[in-house]
Amino acid sequence: MKPHILTETRSKFIRVRCPKCKNEQVMFGKAATKVLCLVCGRTLAESTGGKSKVKARVLELLE
Repeated sequence: MKPHILTETRSKFIRVRCPKCKNEQVMFGKAATKVLCLVCGRTLAESTGGKSKVKARVLELLE
């Protein structure tokens, strides 16, 4: 039996903007932990066991 080789990941990085301080930062779309703004500390996303529940504006999907 041949091992399955994953050639393309379905997970993406996303650029988000904090609604409080307008800081832009990059995060993983399936983050395993809470993602905080690096400037003000506001929660930008929470883990759900799959895709993150994003609480900030998504600006861009990164390849």
